[in-house]
Amino acid sequence: MASVTQQQMQKFREDGFLVLEHFFSLEECDSMRSSIQRILDGMEVPPHCRTEFSTKEEEQLQSQGSSDYFLTSGDKVRFFFEKGVLDERGNFLIAKEKSVSKIGHALHVPPPHSAGPRHAQTLTLLLFITVTPHQDATFLHTEPLGKVLGFWIALEDAMEENGCLWFIPGSHTSGITRRMVRAAQGASTCVEFVGSEPAYDDSKFIPVPISKGGLIVIHGEVVHKSEMNSSGFSRHVYTFHVMEAKGTKWSKENWLQPTPELPFPPLYT
Repeated sequence: MASVTQQQMQKFREDGFLVLEHFFSLEECDSMRSSIQRILDGMEVPPHCRTEFSTKEEEQLQSQGSSDYFLTSGDKVRFFFEKGVLDERGNFLIAKEKSVSKIGHALHVPPPHSAGPRHAQTLTLLLFITVTPHQDATFLHTEPLGKVLGFWIALEDAMEENGCLWFIPGSHTSGITRRMVRAAQGASTCVEFVGSEPAYDDSKFIPVPISKGGLIVIHGEVVHKSEMNSSGFSRHVYTFHVMEAKGTKWSKENWLQPTPELPFPPLYT
């Protein structure tokens, strides 16, 4: 694993993301995928807790936003599903291990519960996911506003055919215009959006394919998405976010909250 060069740092500052190929070995990727499989083998989700994962505002308010299963996942390992894999009663229409879109969020706890690295604030596994255009900083916030970094680890080749990331280079310089926060007590949904989502020009997105073992570092305010994986190949990734802690505090309005039993661990002290 080579160190990041000054040229790469400048590229990150300009684009809002950085691709680092061959950051992890193939053996490390296979070990992480084995951890995913062990978690899937033990998956038990009651029908009334089976929710679809989405970054689209209306769909979040309808599904995740009305679910304590989602809001209380900060210190637990929970499962979220792709669209169209559940019937109206929450029964699986396909094999349950192939229906999972995302596993999160407390995968940063020590073994035997952990499936991945420890020093991260939230860690998720993205399996077969379609993600609409968004900024990570919309969903994670400090006061005052601190930096957010996302780390996207390809455990398999992620190409255009099976759902690689797409970015609008330089879009991180425009700031954020909306936030997802916990709704006031008594509201019809558990989360709400403050501000408005801009209309993104689809022609400005560029695909960013990456090989197995590669890492994409993502600025929290850069706009990115992933398309539906309609190929016959899976696209498993680990992703986690790190928040700037110095001089900031975690917003109590964030949908994701740590608990006294499982606070967010520091990356370094």
